Amino acid sequence: MAKGTIRRLMDRGFGFIKTAEGADLFFHRNDLEGVEFNSLSEGQEVEFEKGQGRDGRPQALKVRLAEAEVKEESPSAEETAEAPEAVEEGSTEAT
Repeated sequence: MAKGTIRRLMDRGFGFIKTAEGADLFFHRNDLEGVEFNSLSEGQEVEFEKGQGRDGRPQALKVRLAEAEVKEESPSAEETAEAPEAVEEGSTEAT
């Protein structure tokens, strides 16, 4: 998959990705995988496949956050496992 950076997001559900070659490539919210359009921000790194839109022009398809972005946003298994234990210990001592 090709990589790039979100250069611009438009309120109407589309945006542009700056590719490694320096070109801007259009993408539409319907071409996102594993991420909601509203959660995207300019400057995020993404992976995508190059294809053609309905009008025949180049377009980014199957757009998703780059692996490093995904790891930063989701809590680790250790973080989620520790949270319930801390609550249980606190409630045991209080009673």
